[in-house]
Amino acid sequence: MHTRGSQGSNSRVYGSRISTLLFSMFATFASIYVAGRLWQDSENRVYLIKELDRITGQGQSAISVDDTLKIIACREQQKKLSALEMELATAKQEGFTSNFLSQNDGTNSKKRHLVVIGILTRFGRMNNRNAIRKAWMGTGITLKKMENEKGIVSRFVIGRSANRGDNLDREIDNENKHANDFLILDNYVEANEGFPNKAKLFFAHAVDKWDAEFYAKVNDNIYVNIDALGATLATQLDKPRVYIGCMKSGEVFSELSHKWYEPDWWKFGDKKSYFRHASGEMYVISRALAKFVSINRSLLRTYAHDDVSAGSWFIGLDVKHVDEGKLCCSSWSSGAICAGV
Repeated sequence: MHTRGSQGSNSRVYGSRISTLLFSMFATFASIYVAGRLWQDSENRVYLIKELDRITGQGQSAISVDDTLKIIACREQQKKLSALEMELATAKQEGFTSNFLSQNDGTNSKKRHLVVIGILTRFGRMNNRNAIRKAWMGTGITLKKMENEKGIVSRFVIGRSANRGDNLDREIDNENKHANDFLILDNYVEANEGFPNKAKLFFAHAVDKWDAEFYAKVNDNIYVNIDALGATLATQLDKPRVYIGCMKSGEVFSELSHKWYEPDWWKFGDKKSYFRHASGEMYVISRALAKFVSINRSLLRTYAHDDVSAGSWFIGLDVKHVDEGKLCCSSWSSGAICAGV
């Protein structure tokens, strides 16, 4: 005979077995589900790894998704670079005057100038500027045509008077109002001994104002053969960091009374000659170097002469120095780029 107590005990045991069975079934189903998900995820990972190995051509080890995205981005950049190289090769064959370089941001297309020429001038030299305008630079429509068709921007570069707003400043402002061909450095005070800083500020302001492949510094007593300049620069477009000019060394003068006295004469090797640098009559630097000057303008050292100063900025960098005889302005021959006038 079963008592009520024994029946209650059997009911509890039976219920406990049911609960255990249900829990076991749930655990089994959960394990199968998790195993299935892990298997599917593993399959996806294997497929992804195979695809990544196939795309990257490595086929040796798995890489992360982040690395894959970087690789894909690099591949896209490589495609764009290859396309640009093809365009560059075509541009070289066609000549720089036919269609100077363009940039396309997907919505708007803008032209990159070939070169920005800064003609360093001073107060009281209007005759020199007028001679340059008539000889090779042009004015008005002619100046604009040179920019639009040849990609060559040319501007006279001048600072401000020590007596700000005086007759000297007003004369330049009036001249610029009629000719519209000045780059006025408002933060530079004109001084005979200040050409190195003036050249530095020209590069810094020019690269901020105009997007060009090259930036050239010229004196205001130099005649420039625009077509020869364009053709020569077109051959240097494949060099990202290039410094072009009539390379020389030059004597260092330590005598205080000498016209070309160098206060830092003792810093230059044998104290008799400068390092190799481009002649100050005219020299050209690429966009990357102009940006370097702009960014580091407050740190770059200047010496007594602007050409020596410019040479010192690039001597410690990974820069291609091009000794271009056509930029030796003291001589004039067929195909030359510049000459003194």
